[in-house]
Amino acid sequence: MASPISANRAELLAIANSVATEKMIDKAIVIEAMEEAIQKSARNRYGAENDIRAKLDPRTGDLRLWRVVEVVEEVEDYFKQVDLKAAQKLQADAKLGDFIVDPLPPVDLGRIDAQSAKQVIFQKVRDAERERQYEEFKDRAGELVTGVIKSVEFGHVIVNLGRAEGVIRRDQQIPREVARVGERVRALIMKVERQNRGPQIFLSRAHPEFMKKLFAQEVPEIYDNIIEIKAAARDPGSRAKIGVISRDSSIDPVGACVGMKGSRVQAVVQEMQGEKIDIIPWSEDTATFVVNALQPATVSRVVIDEEESRIEVVVPDDQLSLAIGRRGQNVRLASQLTGSQIDILTEAEASEKRQKEFAERSKMFEEELDVDETLSQLLVAEGFSELEEVAYIELAELATIEGFDEELAEELQSRAAEALERREEASREQRRALGVEDALAEMPHLTEAMLVTLGKAGIKTLDDLADLATDELIAKKRTEQRRRDGAVPLRRERSERSEDKGGVLGEYGLSEEQGNEIIMAARAHWFEDEEAADADSSQ
Repeated sequence: MASPISANRAELLAIANSVATEKMIDKAIVIEAMEEAIQKSARNRYGAENDIRAKLDPRTGDLRLWRVVEVVEEVEDYFKQVDLKAAQKLQADAKLGDFIVDPLPPVDLGRIDAQSAKQVIFQKVRDAERERQYEEFKDRAGELVTGVIKSVEFGHVIVNLGRAEGVIRRDQQIPREVARVGERVRALIMKVERQNRGPQIFLSRAHPEFMKKLFAQEVPEIYDNIIEIKAAARDPGSRAKIGVISRDSSIDPVGACVGMKGSRVQAVVQEMQGEKIDIIPWSEDTATFVVNALQPATVSRVVIDEEESRIEVVVPDDQLSLAIGRRGQNVRLASQLTGSQIDILTEAEASEKRQKEFAERSKMFEEELDVDETLSQLLVAEGFSELEEVAYIELAELATIEGFDEELAEELQSRAAEALERREEASREQRRALGVEDALAEMPHLTEAMLVTLGKAGIKTLDDLADLATDELIAKKRTEQRRRDGAVPLRRERSERSEDKGGVLGEYGLSEEQGNEIIMAARAHWFEDEEAADADSSQ
């Protein structure tokens, strides 16, 4: 058995209990830290080469110290090894290969050793405290917490959360909100990260989810899931919109969120520093929801392009500025709320746009199909906008148009197919003139027009195409994506669209799946070359 070290047992246990309680960590961790500190000090006294162990009994306070040595036939390391004869003096049944305990006499910790032990204990306790903080908060992202402002450093607010500290970064604060040390503050836990200097708890008062959590606290029906906030958008410190729906037809979701004399919504507004909140009834019908989202503006007509996730909204001339809002705020928040890009036109602009599109399509049919103006206009009036629609529509359906018969329908489809072939041939000649390899024409989903676009971008070989990432090939223009997220003012979007670059074939509307198929098909010859090289090397 190891010899006990002279020490104040009660004092050691009292220290362990006190630290564990104060730091809210397991007492066993403090005991382990003490043992590690004593081991370090003992190694300084007896030699760092020794394998010294210490054991503090958590119930009695007994502290024991010993050295672990291996029983060997011939000793090479006198610090960690012992021969069989010496080992049997320590332990009668010792045999070669055993690890035995060599009791050490007590040590009195000097001032330097005590300071070193103290540092070891503090470091161990600090690590355990950080781990406890991380474990406590790691699964609480999305929760609302209340803390006290501890300090403001470089514009970032440090918040004391009781058992840990969080930070509200400058971009997650409500603009123009003054943070005062000692004030209580509510915030949303955005994320919790484990870092070397301890867990980092990132808080936010600017995120839309913060507003949703505040409403859940003020509106019991939201907390009880009778009313659901389906969408939320914010311009922090200025204005916000939320879309709400009730699962109980007898409860008005907007009225419940507003509260008696506006008491509920005012409580949220006050917490968000006077941010105006529009509470909007949510609807599964996109057009209805868009009309609601653009309140207080009046909407005349909504046209939805589901493929492009764009919505065209027509408003009376006198409602244009109201619909767009100050600095585009109203339409930007409505876009974020609906998840779609919203373009706002006046009645006059919409009429002019329709007339222009009508004239362009009529002229295209007139030239490509070699028909008179009346017939081309009739096709446009019936909803045809592309040659492909005429060429591939069911013949019977085309023949049902007033003034058409089966013979005329067949002739129109024949001419449309010939026009498409002419276009394809013209693109093929242009593609070859640009030096684009014929091998690219064999790739799936690529038309000759797309190959011309690739050639103009300098992509002329299979290797050129294979080197591209899918996003580089098919991603839409950045302006369109940023507009969809409400980041680009409506009136600037048209002037910027031509300047922003997206994927090389972004204008053709290829899906991500199609883009992946094209890239993988272009890379197929790489794998074939590798297999051929492997076959040659094995022969």
